[in-house]
Amino acid sequence: MSSDLPRSQQLQTFVVTAEQMRQIEGRVFAAGMPVAALMEKVAGLIVDRVTTLYPSTPYRRVGVLVGPGHNGGDALVVARELQFRGYEVITYCPFSQLKDLTATHAQYCDSLGIPQVDRPEALQTCDFLIDGLFGFGLERPIAGDLATAIDQMNQFALPIVSIDLPSGLHTDTGQVLGIAIRATQTLCLGLWKQGLLQDWALEFTGPIELIDFDLPLADIRAILGDRPAVNRITPERAIAVLPLTRPASTHKYKQGHLLLICGSHQYAGAAILSGLGARASGVGMLSIAVPQSLKPLLTTQLPEALILGCPETTSGAIADLPETTDLSKYHAIACGCGLTISATPVVEAVLASQQSLLLDADGLNILANLGTIPTLQARSAPTILTPHLGEFQRLFPELTQDMPCRVTAVRQAATQTQAIVLLKGARVTIADAETVWINPASTPALARGGSGDVLTGLTGGLLAQVAAENREESQEARDRRFSQAVQAAAWWHSQAGIVAVQSRTELGVDAHTLTDYLIPALSHNLALYQTSTKI
Repeated sequence: MSSDLPRSQQLQTFVVTAEQMRQIEGRVFAAGMPVAALMEKVAGLIVDRVTTLYPSTPYRRVGVLVGPGHNGGDALVVARELQFRGYEVITYCPFSQLKDLTATHAQYCDSLGIPQVDRPEALQTCDFLIDGLFGFGLERPIAGDLATAIDQMNQFALPIVSIDLPSGLHTDTGQVLGIAIRATQTLCLGLWKQGLLQDWALEFTGPIELIDFDLPLADIRAILGDRPAVNRITPERAIAVLPLTRPASTHKYKQGHLLLICGSHQYAGAAILSGLGARASGVGMLSIAVPQSLKPLLTTQLPEALILGCPETTSGAIADLPETTDLSKYHAIACGCGLTISATPVVEAVLASQQSLLLDADGLNILANLGTIPTLQARSAPTILTPHLGEFQRLFPELTQDMPCRVTAVRQAATQTQAIVLLKGARVTIADAETVWINPASTPALARGGSGDVLTGLTGGLLAQVAAENREESQEARDRRFSQAVQAAAWWHSQAGIVAVQSRTELGVDAHTLTDYLIPALSHNLALYQTSTKI
């Protein structure tokens, strides 16, 4: 990631663990920033956002949940400032011992006449709540009376704004420590916390915003390094690596040639959907290998593609590629959508090739049967795996026993296989040899059969275009460009779903409809991007 990017763009990519956040803040405090001054600054920014989200008319009465540490101190400063802005504030602090600075703020709030209630039931009369019980770094499960109180507050059905992250979530894994606040809005402080970007945290966070309180980039990079281990995919990063412009003298073979190997009598639609995804990528040439009986159907649906009719098994799967097939002429191969396990010989053939290869669906299931790690370690060409959680568990059973953290599991999978691994989900997580990238935006509308086939075609098309670029570069640089293409595809795919929902509903975005929004989604985001930077 370039340090030449504007600070705001760099800040949106950084993802930290609790320990990294402690170290970064420790540097700031050691440099002379008073803790009390930083607390005042952070709380002021929170108040500005809260008053926008919940103006005093009609949200007049606010309950503030106060913890024993500095997160509770932030909450008390917020309570004080909201009182000054005309809100009717009450606080609830279920702790007898507070850190010194937090205790001082509690004393001042008391002197201002801000009432403190001792039972969570008293908060039911509020219009919304602010959760300042625990910040980053909580490790122990919440139990006893406090767990009971959180359960009660969750049942009030009141809007809850959590400071930094919902109390009860593990900062790194996003797992619930016993019980957690179910926030309707989370204001993440300073830097994105890793746990907030994991699938299982989504039930508790609501929309998440980053509150930038000006942590120096020098201190962030001193801890995270020039290539941070975990990053968010931003629109700017995704768009910057897409093949949006072409030389005036180019031709179709210079824009990449993708071979899709897909489909069976049982899953003919998978071949169509992956082909439509590839077409939207802008790839110069698209060849699609399907069972011979599906060739007329694919020719009708994708007339610009070269359809290769393949010998079939008795069950209607691809038995083998045509005898004249030369895999070396393709810049990339994407294999697996709708194949069925009967197509094992075909998957073995592409694994033995020297072409860039994306495996999905039954391509992954066949790989698991062949032996994931030894098979992939024998490949010298780039390999991309795009499993959903069930496929990931079959590929890497030893990594998924009580898997607490998607980031850790995907990183280990990429390290073991030397492949780029994309784990599907609400927060797509991608790991290469160097880093992990998380796509932070998605929609439940993509939870439809066939959405993954579209992603396979789109990703394969981008990979073929990257492979077609004639560059003198190291293998490390080449692999990094392939990883960037996978990241861009994941972002583009999710954005198509988001734009489609805006025009339809979550129920109305089937996989075929999704393909109709790939180009509009890119155009929409490109217009936004061009307002702030030049491509």
